[in-house]
Amino acid sequence: FAHGGSRLFQFDRAGKFVREIGKDSYGMLFAQQVRVDPQDNVWIVDQMSGYVMKLGADGRPVLLLGRKPEAIPVPAPAPGAAGRGGRGGALPGAGAQSDVFNRPTDVAWDAAGNIFVADGMGNARVAKFDSKGVFIKSWGSKGTGPGLFGSVLAIAVDAQGNVYVADGGNNRIQVFDNNGTLKTQYANVG
Repeated sequence: FAHGGSRLFQFDRAGKFVREIGKDSYGMLFAQQVRVDPQDNVWIVDQMSGYVMKLGADGRPVLLLGRKPEAIPVPAPAPGAAGRGGRGGALPGAGAQSDVFNRPTDVAWDAAGNIFVADGMGNARVAKFDSKGVFIKSWGSKGTGPGLFGSVLAIAVDAQGNVYVADGGNNRIQVFDNNGTLKTQYANVG
């Protein structure tokens, strides 16, 4: 996973090369997904860098979601909190309730411009941001019960704002309202 490990090329309708987008970007180490939003911005979800990048029409970054975690826990965990599961005693795979991703896999948007990130291979959660990239909330952790995920492989949002999450580890699609409340699930998928 060397610097510049993934590359994104644009071709016209006839298949003729137009340009390379995001050349030599640090956020493109192991690109998992490329999406185009309703405003024609290109979004790159990169597992290894832990970033979700929004590129404008000129191919330059205009928004970056994700960051590298601190070298030490900030704030430090409470005495006795270590060893109770995940980070700071949380459920295993719950991830940080923040903008620190652990191998994200996909991105989607609702009609209001809110951003939903499938933080799926390491954290097994969905992270929600407003249209400016401010963290709002997240839901989910590793598990098999309703609202839990084996791995979050893909995500989509319908016109009503329902969030569809492909839970590959449990062979199902779970459907949530826009705030992360489970509505239903479809089992034996995949």
